[in-house]
Amino acid sequence: MGDTRANRQKEVSGGMVSRALIRPRQVAQVLAEKPIFRHISEITLVVLAFLCYFLVRGSVVDRAGEALNRSFRIIDLERDFGFFWETQLQAAILSSKVLVQLFNFIYFWMDFPFIIVVGIWMYFWHRRQYTLTRDAMLLSGAIAIIIYNLFPVAPPRFLPEFGFVDTMAEYSRLSYQAESAQPFVNPYAAVPSLHVGWPVILAVGVIAATRFKPLWILALLLPVAQFFAVISTGNHYIFDAQIGVVVSLVGLGLALAMQRWGYAALGRLLGIKPKPTTTSQGGAT
Repeated sequence: MGDTRANRQKEVSGGMVSRALIRPRQVAQVLAEKPIFRHISEITLVVLAFLCYFLVRGSVVDRAGEALNRSFRIIDLERDFGFFWETQLQAAILSSKVLVQLFNFIYFWMDFPFIIVVGIWMYFWHRRQYTLTRDAMLLSGAIAIIIYNLFPVAPPRFLPEFGFVDTMAEYSRLSYQAESAQPFVNPYAAVPSLHVGWPVILAVGVIAATRFKPLWILALLLPVAQFFAVISTGNHYIFDAQIGVVVSLVGLGLALAMQRWGYAALGRLLGIKPKPTTTSQGGAT
């Protein structure tokens, strides 16, 4: 008799526990199926993530001497390997005001503003490729934040004695160094150059999202254009661009792992049933 009562109590308590576990899963499933909640959660995630990135990146780094010394070491490294071409490239650009304004435009507008535009397009019409691109940028950004704070590096524009010119300050009213943007700017965050790395991620996402070949060409041209833009504006060394691409490719690899294993494990944990996968209209397989 006592055993029966104890068993019933165990069943009741077990049922209460399982209901308590099922309820949050049911809520998660309902929220996952409601587009408005998905949109709100996505906007919140992206805004908070990038706000955190820029605030941490823009935190005051009182290590100017260390940043300048590391910049000198990068110049020595490039000279040793024979690719310290930044001053020659910038001198060639400075001979034409049209080229100066063009690369200033690319450096400013074809970075974060352009990423937002492409991100909106991918979010509404190529969601799977959007998620991959978003995750790759956030993960590579997290890696970059660690490097910025551990290894501050001064950009070339801080070394006019080598012949570098800050073209954004000299020839353009647009600048990330504006007073209103100071809380989000770290002047010693030259390495890695995500100005070059993130367009590589964006190119991969666009090529995966569409079969329209002209868009492929434009996507592949963007990292090249940004490479010349970061050099011609005096904001990065060639070394910075190389490390930016490496960091971004690591972020892309981690994002692919998230899509392959991470989200499936998270869905099982939350009890969210995956929807049947379909190929996006116009998307590449």
